[in-house]
Amino acid sequence: MLTEKEKLQCILNLNNELMQIKDLDILLEKILLTARSFTNADAGSIYIKENNKLKFKYTQNDTLQRKLEKGKKLIYSTFSIPIDNKSIAGFVAMSGKILNIPDVYELSSLVPYSFDRKYDALSGYRTKSMLTIPLKDNRGEIVGVLQLINARDEKGKIIPFLSEDEPYIISFANNAAIAIERAEMTRTIILRMIKMAELRDPKETGGHVNRVASYAVEIYDTWATKRGINQEQIEKNKDLLRIAAMLHDVGKVAISDTILKKPARLTPEEYEIMKQHTFLGARLFSDKHSDFDEVSYIVALNHHEKWDGTGYPGHINPETGKPLPGYETPDGTAKPKKGEEIPPFGRIVALCDVYDALSSKRVYKSAWSEEDVLAEIRKDSGKYFDPEMVEAFFFSLDVIKSISERYPDEG
Repeated sequence: MLTEKEKLQCILNLNNELMQIKDLDILLEKILLTARSFTNADAGSIYIKENNKLKFKYTQNDTLQRKLEKGKKLIYSTFSIPIDNKSIAGFVAMSGKILNIPDVYELSSLVPYSFDRKYDALSGYRTKSMLTIPLKDNRGEIVGVLQLINARDEKGKIIPFLSEDEPYIISFANNAAIAIERAEMTRTIILRMIKMAELRDPKETGGHVNRVASYAVEIYDTWATKRGINQEQIEKNKDLLRIAAMLHDVGKVAISDTILKKPARLTPEEYEIMKQHTFLGARLFSDKHSDFDEVSYIVALNHHEKWDGTGYPGHINPETGKPLPGYETPDGTAKPKKGEEIPPFGRIVALCDVYDALSSKRVYKSAWSEEDVLAEIRKDSGKYFDPEMVEAFFFSLDVIKSISERYPDEG
């Protein structure tokens, strides 16, 4: 058991880790994982307050996870619940008070809230002890709710959550709420940039960029784990990639409307101008002050390169748009990048961008059937796409499908 001093130091360390994470989804995953680790909880969930409701955003469950094939992840759907007295999470959000329940199946008839056993019945899981904590910002406003499930002792037996741990977890939750607000602000700024691009290009929607970014993180996680990349580096890269992938097409704001919104097929000359959005986007991040700038630069520049060397813009200087020395072709263009000359993040986003484009309905086309989309991805493995990335894509396909439902197009 940790001493009081060790617990305090642990919470301080956890709070510091949270402040390093930029992306909201990655942050929620980290908050839940670290809170569970501190309390030795088997499972847990996070709800975020949206439009005066609680939206179920993230969940983890070690018992159910162990039943899956190695590397697979739990599939879950998002939903919203009212902020009222009827549910445990709703009550905590409304009252702003922590609830520590030894057994949710034995709630007193005097309390207004109840536990819905439906999920337990569907999954075969038995929820017992539950610690539900309000996530409050520095103004005392509710940002969301953190719910921890089934505390375990050293032998793995389910026990009630320790009351003496409550002050520490409340302190952690308050800092988590501040980190969530910061991450939400970062995402809002990025989505405003996307809205600006959407005014120019109707294809560049919030749903599209959130899906592409989420797909990219799942594929990278699978690919990097198989490659033996250490977990700390994987987590850092997931955070950077999630945000950078959202901005993959930001360079389109520099392309003329006559080309970007042309209802007919582009002429060869117009297509060459359209292709410039790759290095024009990279220019936005060329003054690299952070790892985020570096990864965003890589993604913007390389997300249209192809594994077989038929993509663009190739080996160019983004500042000039001209070929790098030694990479000029006889016709004066830049030699394309091929295979592992293309950075991994570029190869991943290239695959995710095509998958989402084929799967999505647009004003100028219908969505392809899932069967046709997957057949196309398989056909282009080793041609347009890195075969290892395609393999990671199919391994993660169940999660990728759930992501598409989580981020639908508006309207």
